Formats: sequence, structure tokens, C-alpha cells
Amino acid sequence: MAQELEQGKRQLRTHTCGQLNAAHAGAEVTLMGWVNACRNLGGLVFVDLRDHHGVTQVVVNPGSDFFDTAATLRNESVIEVKGQVIRRQGAVNAKIPTGEIEVVAAALRVESPAEVLPFQVAHTTHEESEDTRLKYRFLDLRTERMQKNVKMRSQVIHHLRNTMTDLGFLEFQTPILTSSSPEGARDFLVPSRTHPGKFYALPQAPQQFKQLLMCSGFDRYFQIAPCFRDEDARADRSPGEFYQLDIEMAFATQDDVFDTVEKVMIDTFTKFSKRKIQKTPFPRIPFREALDKYGSDKPDLRFELAWTNVEELFANTALGFFKQALAGGGFLRGVRVPGVASQSRKFFDEAEAFAKEAGLGGLPYATWKDGEWKGSVAKGLGDSEKAGLVAHLGLQNGDGVFFLLGPAGQNAAQRLKTQTLGGKVRLWLAEKLGLRSKDEWAFCWIVDFPFYEWNEEEGRIDFCHNPFSMPQGGLEALDAKEPLDILAYQYDIVCNGVELSSGAIRNHRRDVMKKAFALAGYTEGDIESKFPALWNAFAYGAPPHGGIAPGVDRIVMLLLDEPNIREIIAFPLNQKAQDLLMNAPSHVNEKQLRDVHVKLDVKP
Repeated sequence: MAQELEQGKRQLRTHTCGQLNAAHAGAEVTLMGWVNACRNLGGLVFVDLRDHHGVTQVVVNPGSDFFDTAATLRNESVIEVKGQVIRRQGAVNAKIPTGEIEVVAAALRVESPAEVLPFQVAHTTHEESEDTRLKYRFLDLRTERMQKNVKMRSQVIHHLRNTMTDLGFLEFQTPILTSSSPEGARDFLVPSRTHPGKFYALPQAPQQFKQLLMCSGFDRYFQIAPCFRDEDARADRSPGEFYQLDIEMAFATQDDVFDTVEKVMIDTFTKFSKRKIQKTPFPRIPFREALDKYGSDKPDLRFELAWTNVEELFANTALGFFKQALAGGGFLRGVRVPGVASQSRKFFDEAEAFAKEAGLGGLPYATWKDGEWKGSVAKGLGDSEKAGLVAHLGLQNGDGVFFLLGPAGQNAAQRLKTQTLGGKVRLWLAEKLGLRSKDEWAFCWIVDFPFYEWNEEEGRIDFCHNPFSMPQGGLEALDAKEPLDILAYQYDIVCNGVELSSGAIRNHRRDVMKKAFALAGYTEGDIESKFPALWNAFAYGAPPHGGIAPGVDRIVMLLLDEPNIREIIAFPLNQKAQDLLMNAPSHVNEKQLRDVHVKLDVKP
């Protein structure tokens, strides 16, 4: 006991494993850390000692009373080393800050031995299964890659918090236990012990609370907000929980929100990356234009390949399947692909196969090189059509054009499907031809989302995205326009083809809200029962307000160029929404269930 108390008083280490350099030569030091590698060369033992800060080489000379202990050290054992810093006699490692020195051990003590490892931590290539890595996440987090990723995440969050404070925003913490709300995903429910039969819900987002703060007289709110949604995993979406930079501004227009968010994004992405921002201010692309040109509402703008309307060029075409489609109300788009004429026939066959596998009927194309046209539709092109393609698409010698054909008789849903497939073709071409820029961030805003859409299954008008957005034109637009023609003050911010967030200028007026919901088949009673807090708050003077909530996880994922969001989260769930480290979700006992008035009816 006395020894333990003494250990608690003394300083465990004098330096970190990344701190020592040639200026420390001759110093007596104490280091502690994990054994990164141990090399027994017979006459000498070299131990690479690692902590969060770096690696230091330790030399154990023969004849020391701890030589045998050092020679049999397992990787990842925690040891304490006392010794003298000396300059290396050759074999300087210029790759690490401590590479000019080594520590000659005068004492070595094993603080915590390691058992046989389920996978190697040092120099790991992460070839082991993800489930193995997540089960032993405390080991996985020791790897250089994960140490770097988690550290970066901490630094980005710290930077975001400071930036928002400097811009005059107040940080709030909103409730975690709240009421269930009809958002876009399933809620996580928490049964109440004190109110039998009733449930709390974990917030899918602090949406209503931040709007209520605007109604409470605060001008600028932000929060690094935890959000909970019971939805399936994707490469860019973690199941269960995620974090977002939640922002709301009172007395603000869409432009005010854009100006603020662009400052934050530009500052953050230039601070943590050497890549340049492609364009500032960020381009604004209407939703319908984005679908028509890029086949996506989150377009990757690091390359061109924009689908262009070429219907007028083919108004009198002799190409039968073009003519038939256009006569029946189909659509025709073409995309210029630079330098593609030099590709082999195999490339064009693969493009055709990809398009058919994706769901298109085919992928017609033509190339133009040295005045000669080739390709699947080249023979059917008239002279005026060839000249029109060169002029309209800006074809250069060696370029080609692929065509996207929407068959006759397409309804809105089918047209959208064809446009989306065109977006997949665009991404495939960019990948195969290496067209993505590797050194820039291509931001854009997607704006002018439709307020309503047609619900085919129920045969009625429904909200397209956020029902609490302000319709463009306000009450007058709701009264005078066809519902499907009404646009909303809704917007997405996109970077390199990744949607970072959706946002909107909110509907803060009861009369507008009542009319907007009525067009979608809801009564005033429906609004009041589903959203009582907002409905009441808007009766007592609500300011115009709007906001957005860029995903912190996705920002960090982009900055680190990681393909999977789980690589930048310390303790993520796996793709099946399981925590293999803590064994969650897990069973609970009967008493716990009785306390919250729950009976299980689960079939094996």
C-alpha cells in the first residue's frame, strides 16, 4: 500500500516519446509507453517505445539485470524506462522527430504486460475485418492512422466552436430526452418509469428547440449537437448517432445564412487542408437544374461532364430511337467527354455495359477526331447535327459525346430515375478517365427545392422535404400557384459530391403554416397536436429565422480523405448498428423491464 501511495506521488515520466531531440543529449529521462517493436540483435535489444506523441528508440545493453526481460517483451506491453539520452551513432531516422537520439536504459520496468494480440497494432494495414477492429477498438485506436484521425476530429470541433463564437453565436445544449417527432427517420424511444405507457425519444436533431430559441429572443445559436436516428448504415452515414454543427439565425435571410456558413467552411477547409477552394462565393445551382445537368442534387463539381439539352439539334433527326423518344415527350441530353476518342473499343463496351446494368437501355455515343466521326450513332448523324454538337457542346478535336435518352411517355418519377441514372454514368466516366481534381474543394449550394411533390402511392400532394420551410412567395404563392410549382427557401450545401447538410429559412407565421399544411391535407388540429411548442410560440411574435446543420463527421471524413465515416469516430457502431466492444444492444433483466412498464413480445 505504501508503495502504491509513493507511486501516486512521483512523476511517472519526465518527457513524452515524441519530445526528445539532439538538444537533450546527456539528459537523464524517464519515459513510459507501449512497446511498438522489440528487436533482439543478440548483443543488444532495441525497443521502440510509443505514446500518443511519438516514438523513441531505447537501447538495452547486455549485462543489465533487465536484459532478459527486455528481450522477451511483447508488443503493446506498457513499460517504464529510465536512462540517458545519447546521439545515435549512425542509423539516424529522419522520418521521426526523435530520430537523432536514443535512450540507453539504466532501468526498465514492465508496468502492464500484453497478451497475444488479436491483430498487430504497429505498422497495421487494417486488413483485419471491421468487426474485429471494432471488438478491440481500444487496440485499433492505438494505430497511427486512428490516432491521427481522432486527433483531427478533436481539432476540427475545437476550431468550429471557436469560429462560431468569434462570429457572435452563443453555444447552447438542448435536451436529449424529448418527445417523439415525425421527422425523416425512425426515433430511438426511451420508456418512462414515472409515466407508465409513455415514451421519450432521443432527438433526431435539435430542430424545434433551436427555432424556439429564436422565438425566445436569442439572435444566433450554435451547438455541436448529438443527433440520433434509427437508420441503416452507409459509408457516409453512421447508424444510431452522429454530430452536426447546428446553426440558427434570427432576422436572417437565405443570403445571411450562406455568408456565415461559407466563412466557416472556407476557414475550416483551408486551415486543415492544403487543397484550394474551387470557387468563392460558392456556386448556387437550382435543384431542377442540378438534376438535369448532373443527375444528382449533390453534384461533384471537380470535373465538368454536365448533361446538356440537345433536343433542338435533333428535332429532324434520322436516328429512329431518338426521333421516337422525342416525338413522345421524352428527353435527350448530351455530355462532352474530353479526349475520349483515344480510348479503346473495350472502354466504350464497358460504358455500355455499365449503363445497361444500372438500368438504362444503352449509352449511345459518338467521337470526333481529325474531322472523322465514329461511334454507335455516328453513321446516323446528319451534317447539321454534327456541326450543332461541335458548336453547342464545345467539342474539341479528340472529344466525344455520350447521349442520355429519356423514353417517350415518361412521368415525373420516371424522368427523375433517368436523370439519376445519367448522374451515375457521369460519375463512372469521371472515375474511369481520372477526371476528378485531387487538389481542390468544390463547394456549391443547391437551392430552390420544390415545396411539394406528388405522392404516387397515396394519390395526393405531399411535402417534398421540410414542411416547416418558408415557401417562396409566402401566402400569396400558396393561394395563387399550382402546388407543384411552388418553390421553398430550402438549400443543401455540397462539397466534392458529398451533402454536408440541408437547411432552410423557416416558416415563422401561423397563417402561412396553416395554408401550407392544408394543401397537403392536414388540419390546424394536426399541426397543433404534432408540433404544439412551435405552434404556440408562433402565436406570440416569432422573428424570421433560418439555419443549417453541417455534419461534423462528414466534414472530418472529407478532410482526412477517408472513404468510411467509421474511420473518424472513436467508438462507432458497425453496419448492423451493434457496438461489439460494449456488447450493445443487449438484453436487460425482468426487473428493469417492470420498472419501465414494458413487456416483451419478441419471436425467436
